[in-house]
Amino acid sequence: MEYIEKAFESIGSRVKIGEIAQKSNRLRSIANRANSSRNAPFVVNIDRDGNGEYFKIDTNGAVEFHVLGLDKSNHHLLLFARDNENAKYRFLCGLDEKGWFAAAVPEAVSNIPAAMEALKPPQIVNAQKHIRRKHKNKRKNSAFLRQGEWFFIPAPDVSADLMLIIKNEPIRRGRGSAHMVEEIYRTGGETVYVCSKYPNGIDAIKYQKIMKNNPKARSWGWRLMRRNMNVYGRGKVSHRDHKTIVLKGWHAIVPNRESDAWFIEETLQFLD
Repeated sequence: MEYIEKAFESIGSRVKIGEIAQKSNRLRSIANRANSSRNAPFVVNIDRDGNGEYFKIDTNGAVEFHVLGLDKSNHHLLLFARDNENAKYRFLCGLDEKGWFAAAVPEAVSNIPAAMEALKPPQIVNAQKHIRRKHKNKRKNSAFLRQGEWFFIPAPDVSADLMLIIKNEPIRRGRGSAHMVEEIYRTGGETVYVCSKYPNGIDAIKYQKIMKNNPKARSWGWRLMRRNMNVYGRGKVSHRDHKTIVLKGWHAIVPNRESDAWFIEETLQFLD
């Protein structure tokens, strides 16, 4: 653990390592459960104390950690973990503008550049084909803009129905803090059932199964929403941890691929 602490110090951060508690006050939970029947042997959080943000790793002790890559100049490291069942986990940890982040990497990568590429959705991989390598991870280039986990791709052919444009609309994934978009236009998607226990929604089949097996579930405050819609934004996009960006014309809005990691909570998906 001293080795892990020194690695985080080398990128300008702090890390505190402790034991998993039954109840903990978590600011942002990164690794939670692979599914309802398997508890992850550790949890990575971004927490805060009087000295600011820090990484917090709680573990049951049955985990080995390694650092696969360090980029001191850009304040990034690639954290690898393996539990006693030989399950493997990878997290890209680092500084993005004003705050620290930890992102679950959905592929078996061995270095930081590969981890950053693995987090890009297919739309970004396709859009950046003409971009020079040194510009592909900038927050703004000719292919896209990025703010945190959200990518914005120019969509000049979109013609929005004026009656369906929503002003000052939040976009969020899971329980994370919202990014506010000046104008939003949505099309398509699927209907899902949402409550506090399933904040990113479940389909009708799973909803009916829960209702059948747990009579108390009817009191969970369900509401209907739509998931995986085609979402477009225009104008200012703001967030407390990031510099405000301005989308000139409609841009497709897509999240990174963190939710594709097998060890992310099953319900973590793109929802509006």
